[in-house]
Amino acid sequence: MSKYAAALIAGSLFINLGSAMASPEMVRKYNCTACHAEDKKKYGPTYQQVALKYSDEAGAAEKLAKKIQTGGAGVWGNTPMPAQPRVTDEDALAIARYILSVK
Repeated sequence: MSKYAAALIAGSLFINLGSAMASPEMVRKYNCTACHAEDKKKYGPTYQQVALKYSDEAGAAEKLAKKIQTGGAGVWGNTPMPAQPRVTDEDALAIARYILSVK
């Protein structure tokens, strides 16, 4: 394989992975920050609280991704989390992984 071909493959992998990598910008894009913050309580739990609660749970990222899209209630009190169906499966999983990384 030529150096050019290897660089092209590596570049395309980086571009494809980029959309699946969540960041503070992605949670702002989907307006998660209206109700959540990394370390300050708003309407919903902080990202730190969520990360702590689910840190040892198998399949936590997938569970949270589904909750992002479908909403929920009762886990953190009486305030329901509205469904966010416009968040793609890929972005929901990336956001969940990001939230779980906040310490």
